[in-house]
Amino acid sequence: MSMKKVMIIEDDVNISKLLKLYLEKEGFLCTSYTNPIEALENFEKENPNIVLLDIMLPEMDGYDVCKNIRQKSNVPIIMLTAKGETFDKVLGLELGADDYIVKPFEPKEVLARIKAVIRRFGEKAVLNDEKIIELPDIVINMNNYTINYQGKILEIPPKEIELLHFLSSNPNKVFTREQLLSNVWGYDYEGETRTVDVHVKRLREKFEGNINWEIKTVWGIGYKFQINAG
Repeated sequence: MSMKKVMIIEDDVNISKLLKLYLEKEGFLCTSYTNPIEALENFEKENPNIVLLDIMLPEMDGYDVCKNIRQKSNVPIIMLTAKGETFDKVLGLELGADDYIVKPFEPKEVLARIKAVIRRFGEKAVLNDEKIIELPDIVINMNNYTINYQGKILEIPPKEIELLHFLSSNPNKVFTREQLLSNVWGYDYEGETRTVDVHVKRLREKFEGNINWEIKTVWGIGYKFQINAG
């Protein structure tokens, strides 16, 4: 098995060195950047398997870095930050982060999260046989993360595409918000589930007026992808 590459984007040199030493000792290849713009310029050349991303960065904050990476890659991103408020966590997840670790943290915890995220990312790629879903008016293609709706390619964030793909892969099956977080975001997110509601709301706005199918609220439980009879 090839060594996994980790890109660390962290302006605290001491934290960056600690993570690099610990992860390399565990068999990872690491590159570290204190400047987010330089990291983005080298992203495609580095082609990392996972990104550890601080939020409080000079010149460009971690949220903007996350958005920039998501425009060109679905690589797993774990945010490292001193911000622990629910709003900050939800914002990071909505922008496409896969996990969120609040400082101060133990390197051992970061290692465990990295392994879990990489494992889930690999499982998604291997186990997801139905990568292309075709329904009336829409084709969801997970090979290249595109949605063709009524003959046009829509610009949709990766997490919204993953949520729509997961729900449409299981038509008429009801999922709780916790189940959707676990299956789409890939981990058991304790506490705030508002991020699911936000993503569903955004998807509904994009496909408003469609009569063939819809994401339906099941009150007191969660959501289901309902295919309407013709």
